[in-house]
Amino acid sequence: MTKQMKKHRTMAALAAGSLTMVLLTLIFGGVAGATGNGAPSGEHYNLNIIGVSKAKTADMTGDDGHRIFVNLGSKTGDPVRTKILLSQSADGTFKVLDGNGTDGKASFQLPAPGSYTIWARPLGQPGGQAKVTTCAIDPLTLEEVCSTSFEVFVRGTGQSKFVDVTTSLTTIVIDASLTDLILACGGDTVALFDPCLEGYFWAYDNNGLRLLQLRFYPN
Repeated sequence: MTKQMKKHRTMAALAAGSLTMVLLTLIFGGVAGATGNGAPSGEHYNLNIIGVSKAKTADMTGDDGHRIFVNLGSKTGDPVRTKILLSQSADGTFKVLDGNGTDGKASFQLPAPGSYTIWARPLGQPGGQAKVTTCAIDPLTLEEVCSTSFEVFVRGTGQSKFVDVTTSLTTIVIDASLTDLILACGGDTVALFDPCLEGYFWAYDNNGLRLLQLRFYPN
């Protein structure tokens, strides 16, 4: 056998081996591990919450751009709050109704909880962080009621991975001191859009986080 023939056989064997590895990866590797970012696999709705240092002037009502702009704030000062008003969709869809939260309020439409999970990760320059709390209005006192359970997203160095934040972003844990409200709601944990409260929103307190990615996956 000539050297040229041996070279061709070696290259063919390597190519066949590479093809076998690709096929095994596709079969056993799983789509879920393809990106390594911690999120589930499958179809999902993306929502980017983008922190900006200057207020937006454009009208972003009804443009459904899969993004909401919020005030950036600073990494060391007091957080800047944006209220992301939440409304229940009649057709089970997700949609940005008002993407400009730099005036203090934005608006997002989503289904009642139970049919999806929510995953989140912070991105952007290291050092920023944001706290997200689910809140609502007590219809009797007209006071804000915010959950005692919340999520804090800190942008560190290196790769940022998605975490499951479904519970915190779809329920309100009522403070134990609000006994009348707990009695009216039938317990200390209230699901998003429960009629015992009204005017649900996410309180987004930003300390310099430039991007929070949210993904909504159907169950």
